[in-house]
This record gives sequence, structure tokens and C-alpha cells, in this order.
Amino acid sequence: MFKGTPLMIQGTHSDAGKSALVTALCRIFAREGYKTAPFKSQNMALNSYITRDGKEIGRAQGVQAEAAGVVATTDMNPILIKPTGEYQSQIVVHGKPFQNMKAGEYRQEFYEKGLQVITESYLRLQKEYEILVIEGAGSPAEVNLNDRELVNMRIARLTNAPVILVGDIEKGGVFASLVGTLQLLEEEDRKRVIGVVINKFRGDVSLLEPGLEWFEAYTGIPVLGVIPYVTGLHIEAEDSVVLDSFSKDKDETKDLDIAVIRFPYISNFTDMDPLFSEEDCHVKYVQKAEELGEPDLVILPGSKNTLGDLQFLHESGLGNRLQTLAAQGTRIFGICGGYQMLGEEVVDEYEIESSLKVISGLGLIPMTTHLEKEKRTVLSEGILNFKGKQFFIKGYEIHMGVTTLHGRENVMPFAVLADRTDGVQVENIIGTYFHGIFHNDSFREELLNTLRQKKGLSPLIGRTSFDRKREESFDRLADVVSLHLSMDKIKEKMVEFERTNKKEVVQTHGKSV
Repeated sequence: MFKGTPLMIQGTHSDAGKSALVTALCRIFAREGYKTAPFKSQNMALNSYITRDGKEIGRAQGVQAEAAGVVATTDMNPILIKPTGEYQSQIVVHGKPFQNMKAGEYRQEFYEKGLQVITESYLRLQKEYEILVIEGAGSPAEVNLNDRELVNMRIARLTNAPVILVGDIEKGGVFASLVGTLQLLEEEDRKRVIGVVINKFRGDVSLLEPGLEWFEAYTGIPVLGVIPYVTGLHIEAEDSVVLDSFSKDKDETKDLDIAVIRFPYISNFTDMDPLFSEEDCHVKYVQKAEELGEPDLVILPGSKNTLGDLQFLHESGLGNRLQTLAAQGTRIFGICGGYQMLGEEVVDEYEIESSLKVISGLGLIPMTTHLEKEKRTVLSEGILNFKGKQFFIKGYEIHMGVTTLHGRENVMPFAVLADRTDGVQVENIIGTYFHGIFHNDSFREELLNTLRQKKGLSPLIGRTSFDRKREESFDRLADVVSLHLSMDKIKEKMVEFERTNKKEVVQTHGKSV
């Protein structure tokens, strides 16, 4: 029935729910027996995913591949844009840094190369998979960008994909945003829209029916579903805008208070997801010293601009407050860029991430970090000694820094790998390059129970595996979407669109057409 058949999901704006819908569709099609893969031609995100061969792609595409039950590859997200500040981004092509570019430079100088890379990736996927679920970005109605965009209707035309347009009713004005988006599309692109989906609905759907009827009569485009707001999912988000929804106020019903520093260029914030899933943990993201309070654990997460975010710590007063908490015995945990900040100095002589070149760290670990031109991206595993117990841990590394210890008194490595050691443990301070460290269930349980015991609380034994929670979330999301989406109609329209708009994606002389 399907052979390399595309279906594209676009939204009226960012955070309309495109990534979640693509994730759900990947799981739905896979459960029906179709070999399915996600595809996002160009992704802008600081939350990345490491493939088995040590390449970097957008985290959403890695998660979507897991939902589809397939191995993620760079073809699923051939271009990743990682903002570094100063209107500049690192361009990652097929999982490796290509170069740093400003927005105008990228649009003018990279467009043709980008189009070729995207086409080659899509052609490979099309040969291997039966269904390709394609994700757009932002909005296809960004008329100021459409002449050289590489992720919305240009890709729909390239792949000859039918499009489902998603609107987020939670933000209000959903009918206006859907109608406005459709009216701003070129006629050729408007004909590709096979239907719309209203996302994140709360309440009685019967109250929405008059609006749905009006929309279909006004536009001639069917509403393919109204998807309710789904809570309690343990599926990684891609955009840090979701952090705005987390409360900074202490939850007195929770035993443990965990503070995460929200850097301006925070990356891989999904490292904290397993902590959010624990019933005894209140996790808050903080940006001001007065928001820290007296937490049981402070986490310094990853950063795409370590020197810039370290400067933010100093200027905001958070740096001084962290030094005070560390002296009082509060456990401080740094991951990747956050680990580098715990040292005495971070040096960026090649201006890889910033023009600052050198900045003083928090001085909690006797070490210096030098940023190098070569990025390390690798899946890692090793043995961790913590509180007299050994734990097998696995995770992934994404960093351009080399960290050197100056002294080793009372200093232990965080983990012992096959060919080296990783990170540092100094009394109540821990630093590591391991992203995904809290996804290791046994270590997470021991860490949290250490915090509980310090407060005189009994340990909690046998916490639920986070991987199990994720798998259950994939299925629950797919169940909800299947129930509220006209899947039979969507598949009919996919087949009909392919039959009536037959066109091959081709390449000639190295250029995409």
C-alpha cells in the first residue's frame, strides 16, 4: 500500500504540537506494521540526540525514531542549527559541525548546499521506509522567509507530500491562525493541505462543533481531529519554551527540592526529565539568585555558550549564591557545560562559542577547561563509584572542551570508562560530561535516597524505570491520537494524493530539483 510515502505535519506557529503529533504518528504507523521513519530537513534546537555512530541530530527526531521502533540516523535530520549567541549559530551537517554562520549568511550562502544535502537524505530514506512522517518548523506563512526556506512548503514540494496543518487552541485564536495561515499560502501549497488538526483542547468538544462546521464550510478543508491536552507524558520536549510552564515556587508536598539553573543558552535540558517523573521531587528552573532558596540539589545543565552562560552566573548573583551553598554542603551537580563552569577557568582562545576568550569559573573544582575546535559526540558507558557502591551507567557526550585537573587531593573520577575516566567527585560537588546521567535508574535512586537520608527521610526503594515510563508514554500518546484523529481518512488521502500528484524526487548533476 505504501512505499516511501510521505505525510507532512506543519503548524500555524512554533510549539503548536508538531513534534508530538509526528511522534504519535510514528508509533501508530509502526504498530500497524508499516516501516516508518521521521524526517525533519532542518532543525533549530539546543536539545540534541546522539546516534549510534556518534552523530548529532535534533532530539525530537531521535525520539520519533524510537517511537517508530527504528534506529535514528542523520538522514532523519540532516541539518541541525544550534544558536550560540550574537546572532550566530553552529551549523551541524549530518551530525558534525560544518561552520558557524550568521542568519543572513546562512540564507544566502548555504541554501543550495542545504537543499542538496536534504534531497540526498530524503532519497535514502524513501528507499528504505514505507512511510515517512515529515515535520515542518515554525509556520509556513512566514512570508519574509519563504523565498529561501528549507523546512516547510519547499520541502513539501520537494518530497511531494500532503500536508496536515496543526493549530494550538490553548493559546487562543485557533480558527484565526488556521484561516490566516491558509490564506497566506501560495495556491499550489494550499492545495497540498489535506486537512487540519486542532491540538491541546480542554473541555467539552461539543462546544467546539459550531466552529468546526464553520471552518470546513469557509475553507473547504476538513478537520481531521481535535486532540485533547495530554498530561503526564514522559517524552522529551525539544524547545526550551516548555520550561516557562514549570513553577519556581517550592512545592511543600514534595520531599526533595531540586533547582536547575536556566542558562540563556541552556542545552539538553531533557537530562532532568527523569527527576520530574519522581513523585518525591519538585524540580524548578531558576534564573535569579533569590529563586534558589535552600535546595537539596542544584544542577548546572549543559550550555551551548559556556563562557556566556558563566558570565550570566556571575552577573546575576547566582555564582556567589552557588559558592555559598556549596560551602554549606549543598550537593552541586554539573553536566557538560555546567561541569566546565565548576572549575577555575574556561578558555575559548579560538572563539568557538564566544568572543570572551577566557572567564573565571566558580572555583569549586581545581580544574581548567579549554574549548577545542573538534567536537566530541559519542555514546558512552562506564562504572561509577558513588557512596561506596558501584553502578553501571550509560549516556552520551556532546562537547568541545578538554578539562584538566590541577590537583587530586580528595578528588575522585566520576566514572571509569574502558579507555579513560570521566568527570570529578569532590565531597558534595559532582561534575561529568555524561548527558542522560539521571536516566540511569539505579544511580538516580541512590542519589535521591542520599538526599533523603540527609534530611532524615527514609529511602524509597524500587523506583519505576524511566525507560519503561517513556515506552508507556509513547503508547498512551498514540492511543489518544488514534482515538481523536481520523486515521483511515488520513491514509486514504495519502494514497489519493500520491496517485493524483505522482512526481519523483530526483537529482541531476549534484543539484536538487
